[in-house]
Amino acid sequence: MAKPVRGLRFQPSGGSRAAQIPVGKKQRLTIERLANDGRGIAFLEGRTWFVVGALAGEEVEARVLGAHGKVVEARTERVFSASDLRRPAPCAHAGRCGGCSVQHLPHDEQLALKQRMLAEQLSRVAGVEPEVWAPPLSGPEFGYRRRARVAVRWDAKAKKLEVGFRAAGSQDIVAIDECPVLVQPLQPIMSRLPAMLQRLSKPQALGHVELFSGSAIAVLLRHMAPLSAADREILQAFCAFHEAQLWLHGEGEPQPMDSDQVLGYRLEPWNLQLAYRPGDFVQVNAGVNEAMVAQALEWLAPQADERVLDLFCGLGNFALPLAQNVREVVAVEGVATMVARAAENAASNNLHNTRFFQADLSQPLNDAEWAREGFSAVLLDPPRDGAFEVVRKLASLGAKRLVYVSCNPATLARDTVELVRQGYRLKRAGILDMFPQTAHVEAMALFETS
Repeated sequence: MAKPVRGLRFQPSGGSRAAQIPVGKKQRLTIERLANDGRGIAFLEGRTWFVVGALAGEEVEARVLGAHGKVVEARTERVFSASDLRRPAPCAHAGRCGGCSVQHLPHDEQLALKQRMLAEQLSRVAGVEPEVWAPPLSGPEFGYRRRARVAVRWDAKAKKLEVGFRAAGSQDIVAIDECPVLVQPLQPIMSRLPAMLQRLSKPQALGHVELFSGSAIAVLLRHMAPLSAADREILQAFCAFHEAQLWLHGEGEPQPMDSDQVLGYRLEPWNLQLAYRPGDFVQVNAGVNEAMVAQALEWLAPQADERVLDLFCGLGNFALPLAQNVREVVAVEGVATMVARAAENAASNNLHNTRFFQADLSQPLNDAEWAREGFSAVLLDPPRDGAFEVVRKLASLGAKRLVYVSCNPATLARDTVELVRQGYRLKRAGILDMFPQTAHVEAMALFETS
């Protein structure tokens, strides 16, 4: 038997492999343009760099967050040559906190970026442009966020509790004493929260904290071990001082300390009150949410004698205002608990022309019983995955008008291809500025068929 040859290195058939760039390395770059998510794009030695916090035309020093093949993700550490568009970041935690990635852009430029992102997706993927571009739906650029999740982690080595938001591009926690995008009622809670949590006897058993502002203020604590009586007293005193409800999330579902307490929010133009529980989906921007509902109703133009379908109805955010204008609303949602919550919200608001159903909307409708009578109009507000299987059947329901509310322009564009194939025309489209200071794009589109 031949003796094996050891120590030889064979070159892969694709050629030599370029050395990976280590995390933390700093590199001077010239930014060519902006990506659809607001990051700057630079090209160097065959690699494409995506740089958080950089603008087109700038020369920056970037720190590597991660590298995958020929793609490098980085964040701006220093600006040598600034764009004329750059403004001082309004938040002291900019560049470290991962929450607000485009706050160095003036708000009107943020809106223009989001508009370009939507237009580019509709043009490139669907080959269409709306007959009319609607102006952006927008509100205050700060003090808008009525819900926040605060990261909490015990550092055993340093023996200290870390409280704040996740850092950009990592699982590190940035200590936050003030967050400009939070609504004002949550600001004092946010600033005093770390000191209160550090007083608890088992900091290593703490999970995360959620803050809510609506018809009530609430603080939810996730904990992985039972809380002592002393810890409960600390938490209750903290919430009493801030006039907030206390919710605890151990085993099972989150529960309020006072069983009579209810969380909710108002849709003031329609005199509606919607109840929810922690874990339910709620739009974080109250002002833009109301403007969004109003625009959806205006575009859909529901008539008093019509039967309207609301898909992905959630708590009834669209279904309940719709019910005030039409003969009947059929509302469908994939999560059974949300279906029950929406039905309770309709009943508590004395709306009896709504019917709620649970269905897996990632699958074809397949002659669902609630769809057999057909509809004059349809409203859908799907998650980021879109609603491809649902839209494939919409023409068969007889709807002449369709309003599509999207949190992902890419899947909206994909679904637009199918709607156009069925004979719908894209009449109007526009962005919803639900998350100022971020590159996240929400949009609304109106489709009609003759």
